[in-house]
Amino acid sequence: MAAAPSLQALQAWRAWVESLAADAIRASHWISRDARLDWLRSAPALSPEFRELAGVKSLLGDEARAQLLFLRDGLRSLVAAANHRVLQSELAAQRPFLDRIESRPLTDEQASAVVTFDNRVQVVAAAGSGKTSVMVARAAYSILRGLVPADRILLLAFNKDAATELQERVTHRLAAAGIASEGLAAATFHSFGLSVIGKATGRKPRLAPWLDGGGDVEMVGRIVDDLRDRSSYFRFRWDLYRLLFARMADEPGHGEPDSYDYSTKETGYRTYNGEIVKSQGERMIADFLFLNGVRYEYEKPYVYEVADAEHSQYRPDFFYPDIDVWHEHWALDRHGRPPAEFTGYAEGIEWKKSVHRSHGTTLIETTWATILDQTGFQPLADELKARGLPLDWNPDRPTPGAEPVKHEDLARLMRSFLTHVKSNSLTRDDLEQRLKSNQKVSHYRAQLFLGLFWEVYEQWQARLAADDSIDFEDMLVLAAGHLEAGRVDMGYELVLVDEFQDASRARARLTKALVDRPHRYLLAVGDDWQSINRFAGADLSVMTSFEEWFGEAQTLRLQTTFRSPQSICDTASGFVSKNPRQFAKHVRSVQSDYGPPVSLVRVARAEAVRGAVAAVLDEISQGVRAGRVPPGPSGVVRVDILGRYRFDRDVMPLLSYPGLDVSFRTVHASKGLEADYVILPNVSAGTYGFPSEVVDDPVLSLAMTDADSYPHAEERRLFYVAVTRARRAVTIIGIQGKESSFIAELIADHRVELSHLSAVEMAEACPACGNGVLVVRRHRASGRQFLACNAFPRCTYTRNR
Repeated sequence: MAAAPSLQALQAWRAWVESLAADAIRASHWISRDARLDWLRSAPALSPEFRELAGVKSLLGDEARAQLLFLRDGLRSLVAAANHRVLQSELAAQRPFLDRIESRPLTDEQASAVVTFDNRVQVVAAAGSGKTSVMVARAAYSILRGLVPADRILLLAFNKDAATELQERVTHRLAAAGIASEGLAAATFHSFGLSVIGKATGRKPRLAPWLDGGGDVEMVGRIVDDLRDRSSYFRFRWDLYRLLFARMADEPGHGEPDSYDYSTKETGYRTYNGEIVKSQGERMIADFLFLNGVRYEYEKPYVYEVADAEHSQYRPDFFYPDIDVWHEHWALDRHGRPPAEFTGYAEGIEWKKSVHRSHGTTLIETTWATILDQTGFQPLADELKARGLPLDWNPDRPTPGAEPVKHEDLARLMRSFLTHVKSNSLTRDDLEQRLKSNQKVSHYRAQLFLGLFWEVYEQWQARLAADDSIDFEDMLVLAAGHLEAGRVDMGYELVLVDEFQDASRARARLTKALVDRPHRYLLAVGDDWQSINRFAGADLSVMTSFEEWFGEAQTLRLQTTFRSPQSICDTASGFVSKNPRQFAKHVRSVQSDYGPPVSLVRVARAEAVRGAVAAVLDEISQGVRAGRVPPGPSGVVRVDILGRYRFDRDVMPLLSYPGLDVSFRTVHASKGLEADYVILPNVSAGTYGFPSEVVDDPVLSLAMTDADSYPHAEERRLFYVAVTRARRAVTIIGIQGKESSFIAELIADHRVELSHLSAVEMAEACPACGNGVLVVRRHRASGRQFLACNAFPRCTYTRNR
């Protein structure tokens, strides 16, 4: 009987909640997450006796169990059912508004995203699906329905042009709909962050003028030059990292071979001196010796004949003829273990050591872990000098073999690391703790980098102070801090964020602080398939882990595209969606197919790429003149040539083509744009191909969240962006024998057609690695032709032609 008061109170509370839900349905008013939580907090406190009975469900009656179940699960179900009815009602009642607010009627997906007026809504939008229309309509709907006044609505974009376009578009469309928009603001994160700091402190800061247009990397380069001039110690460490450590993987046995030794018929790694060695560790040793002017011989046969039934003639890694000393570099990690796939390696080490003991020859030993993880090259240098071999370090020594990492590339790495350190508010101690706990990063190598980084960091901060300015990352972190501390409230009740897949953790923190009060609303739109700015601080986990950042949320999808025809959508989606860490989307198009959607032009050599581009443009231009190719939305036929790198601009033809508006852009710069036709030149294999084979330095993992482990994850998304710029067709140009792994994959999946413009026949994807295509090679000795994978030397598959 003691439980009766609590049961009656629960019954009364449930009746009250159900009446509120019924009122919301009648008023077509969405019940937000915060409203539901308010209702839940108003539930009556259970008496101790009732709590005791609730712990043993069998002691409760049916009614009591029903009320407890409603408290636990039923309220959520009640609200979900009510909101479903509100959604259907609003979609019908607001259809005239939803049809007119933008230039074309909103799709059901878009309309649902507008009407789902919850506190946290993430819209996962396919390319060309009208996500900006959702933002405009959401702002208009909020004002029209009296949910949020115009001056309490903020739209955030990632660059000035996008913010200006948003402001103009929302103002124009709301005016056309007769909806007052006075006070509604669109801004970049940067301009808004500055205004937050100004309001909180009474002094609006200034962004450093050298941050844009690559000026930030140039500033890092100038800082490094100054430090190298002032400090011989800094200069030595900078050159040591750049020349010897920058190209290294962080585990023995990792890394991709870059050369082939025709004498031994083995793949390997080219040294500065021009030899091809078997491992990255051996290359590192050889390059160290070369830069120090040490004379050595690689894999010279051992002075004594020691071959037996189980061992071929012994060839130690290095021999120093000036001091008659041999040197073995063991592929052992910090635990003294070789890579798991190196079967018999430990036994081989013992046999080689026993050979030297038996014959009284001198052996120097180094290990991967000793150099990368513990002490660097100093013990080796000390031992060589102790044995009478002088070292003459010269970082400017001409290299007849491999190319060293460039100063500007290391400066770019420093800038990227700086961006992530600041965006994630990491301190020296934070990075040290991450290094201690990160078993995948080589400690000596990382410590060498961090020592350089903190000196660059201090000078960077000094330059900012001298200019009386701040950088982007400091601004975002400072603004978020002021909002979190309650020193300022900008008063916005509805925040709409565009391109959310490009959000850094600092941007996410600022966004969270803006809406981190009861009954505030966030709608974030983005496409994880178009997340291509990790180097600039973007963190895809902000989008894929949205609820971890912002709490319980609605996740909706825009899967209908107005841009590309279905065939292009299928090709692009099928290609990019293989990565399981991304959101699944089933993209549907409202556009009709227009000729071959994605075609491949193969040319015989790199010099023919410009001619192939010209041939494609000429064919489209002829179609325009003959009336077969109608003008695009802009009144002309727009063709975008999209290069992976700026130097791809060299393929632009010098002639103009009647009826065509031809532009060159990098793929990164094309994001958010569209064209009738897209041409992708130089989709080839190689370091600066597509995909780019420039590998992120492992040290970046100290400042970033876990990287996407799917092969070429961001490059795949970049390729998706390139293909989905097209309204009609895409032409991919590859070089015979140098086709990229992306072309190989498209061929294997039957997602690309061979263009009649091709100078050579369609290739076959490599059945062994899947990353290359089979090309004709000629045997050096016999002259016999055979098929080989163009991913060689990483893949050595061959077969008879």
